Amino acid sequence: MGEHAEYEKTLKSLQERVFELQTRNYLAGRKAVVVFEGWDASGKGGAIRRLTTLMDPRGYKVWPISAPSEEERRHHYLWRFWRKIPGAGEVCMFDRSWYGRVLVERVEKLAKPAEWRRAYDEINAFEHMLTADGVRMVKFFIHIDKKTQLKRFREREKDPAKRYKLGPEDWRNRSKWKQYEAAIQEMLDRTHRPDAPWHVVPGNDKRYSRLEVLRRCVDLLG
Repeated sequence: MGEHAEYEKTLKSLQERVFELQTRNYLAGRKAVVVFEGWDASGKGGAIRRLTTLMDPRGYKVWPISAPSEEERRHHYLWRFWRKIPGAGEVCMFDRSWYGRVLVERVEKLAKPAEWRRAYDEINAFEHMLTADGVRMVKFFIHIDKKTQLKRFREREKDPAKRYKLGPEDWRNRSKWKQYEAAIQEMLDRTHRPDAPWHVVPGNDKRYSRLEVLRRCVDLLG
């Protein structure tokens, strides 16, 4: 069996297992949150698509998180996420999340130093409230190196179907790689907990990262 065929076989097996566990959790009313963070072009969307391929759409939601709306900016930054937490039997996936406070808002100076510095404690308290209420949680940071990111950016530029994924903010973020590295490391160090662990997933090989995400989600739902 070739490498691609072996990957497809493993992928299908894990997807079937996720569906089986999702159905069981749905019927039992159990709740779960899966957070996806990572470098631009690291493959978050692709991992989410593989994860949800066979899932029952009645039992999950995917929340793509972008800049807050005008209404959301009038509230505490966690307000908009409280409105998206799972109900009984649901799995909620966040394509980016509340961690924007200590990543992009920190690096781009959209939050004052006092605001993002206290956010670690606020986020830990927020997540603890969820897990204490029975929410199972896992958090992924998909890591790629700078060379791989540039290659993927160039591929997006050339592909009309993918060009929309690449904007000026992606190049701006790339120019601040060192600042983002420091912010990412502090985020991982200060918000990794047994009830809401971080898993840093190597993302240079998309096949590997997708299978690793599926395996961790099988553990979460099992």
